[in-house]
Amino acid sequence: MVIGRLSLYLRELQLVLGANKDTISSSTLARRLGLTASQVRKDFAYFGQFGYPGVGYRCDELIQKIRSILGTERVWPVALIGCGNLGQALLGYRGFGNQGFSVVAAFDKQPGLIGKNFEGLTVQHMDELGDTAKSRNIELAILAVPASAATEAAQEIVAAGISGIMNFAPVTLKLPPSVSKVGVDLAIELEQLAFSVLAKQRTKDRL
Repeated sequence: MVIGRLSLYLRELQLVLGANKDTISSSTLARRLGLTASQVRKDFAYFGQFGYPGVGYRCDELIQKIRSILGTERVWPVALIGCGNLGQALLGYRGFGNQGFSVVAAFDKQPGLIGKNFEGLTVQHMDELGDTAKSRNIELAILAVPASAATEAAQEIVAAGISGIMNFAPVTLKLPPSVSKVGVDLAIELEQLAFSVLAKQRTKDRL
C-alpha cells in the first residue's frame, strides 16, 4: 500500500538527512528500498508534485510533507494497555518519540503492577483510562495484554473514547467502524519469514 511505503520513505529520508545529504533522486531512494524509481515517483505523485528537475527531492521538505500526509507533524499522545514484559519493552522503545508519538500513560489490572514506575510512567488501573484519556487528549492506544484479556481491554479502550488501537495480542478484535486498528502479530511475521527462507532453500536445492 502507498501509505505503508510512505512510512518507509520517511525513515529512509531521515537517515539520508542525518548523513548530511540534502537531496536524493527517485532512483537512489528506490535502490535503497528495493523498489523501482517509477514506483517512487508514482507514490509521491499520488499526493502532489514534490520533486525538482535536475535536483530530485529535497529531504527536509519531503520529510515535512510526508509527516503532514501521515498526520505525524504533531505529537500524538498514546496510552499503553498492559504493562507486562512486552508492555515494559514497548515503553522503553525510543522510536515512538522520534516519529511523533508519545506514550503518556500506562494501564494494567494486575495488583502487582499498579503503582509501579516504568520509564517515568506510573502504572494506573484500567478504571482510570476514561478520565485520563479525556484529560490527556489520548486518541491512540497500544494493546499489549494476553490474548485472553484482549477483547475486554479493547472494549474498555473504545468506551474511553480512544479511536485507534495497535493490537499486539494474537487475536482478531471486533471493533466499531469508528475505531481504526492495526494488528501486530510477531508469530505471524516469523512464520512468513520462515516460509521465505524455506522457499529460497527449496529453490536452491532444485538448481
